[in-house]
Amino acid sequence: MEKVVWDDKFNIGVEIVDKAHAKLFRIMKKLMDVSETTKDYQHTYKEMLKYLETYSMTHFLEEEAYMRSIRYNGYTRHKRIHDNFRDKTIVSLKRDLEMSGYSVMAVQRFVGIMNNWLTEHIMREDQAIVGRMTNQRSHNFSSQIAVISKAVNRSMQEIFQIESKLVNTDYKGQNIGSGFYGRQRYDIEGGIRLQLLLGVEDPLAVRGANRILGTQMTERSEIEEPVIFQIFEQLFEHMGKLFQAETAEELTNENLLTRDEFRTDFMKGYPCSLLFNTKLGYFIFCYRSWRVKNPKAGAASGNRRTIN
Repeated sequence: MEKVVWDDKFNIGVEIVDKAHAKLFRIMKKLMDVSETTKDYQHTYKEMLKYLETYSMTHFLEEEAYMRSIRYNGYTRHKRIHDNFRDKTIVSLKRDLEMSGYSVMAVQRFVGIMNNWLTEHIMREDQAIVGRMTNQRSHNFSSQIAVISKAVNRSMQEIFQIESKLVNTDYKGQNIGSGFYGRQRYDIEGGIRLQLLLGVEDPLAVRGANRILGTQMTERSEIEEPVIFQIFEQLFEHMGKLFQAETAEELTNENLLTRDEFRTDFMKGYPCSLLFNTKLGYFIFCYRSWRVKNPKAGAASGNRRTIN
């Protein structure tokens, strides 16, 4: 279960903003304390989530008003992040809640994603309002997002027979629930090495496994590792073509990661981090790249294969 804990380090020194942030954490904490044993728990969830959403939107307006009052240079970008969260992420999460009948698991996932989003947003974007941190990404990938989104959707259709929708262009490592994770490196033209970090939520992985085996499995525990390996092999093959990679690491079991390994690697920094949603679950797409002086020497640590 996701822990919702307020910390004074979240304070940015602007009273109206800090009070709102603390209240949002209190609301989320109360949501996480509700369980199936609570009387009319589904109705309670609906009312509390409605209040959480309403209060969040009010807070965004207040925060945006403050930024305008001090003529904050990053206002336009910051407001766009708010708008994206309101119009895409929240909408997608609410749809999941409704489809699940406001189950405990779905609500906990909703709160977990919002908790992580809010924490990261405060520590990076909101702290930047008062000049404590930079709010600029090291690279601008906006021009590539549309291309990546189309490629991911095509891969989802071919591998899982399902449509995907981009719901967050600034994914910050939020927990998507139980899933499978993988990492792969490629060499592309010009001495550039590229690394992908992918995540597939359990129901989506089950769909992929059933397509490969022609079975009707329903649980994660039924999927054997070689099948997961095959799913990621297909995903990495598709993504390699997207970036027109010349060679890629020979895939081994070491390319499959645990959730903790995924989080550790993610914290190293992936300037392009996207979250997609499907009818069955989430798909995480992150990548970073760097220049290598001698690609052949850099590849010595592992076997590499040519991308067809």
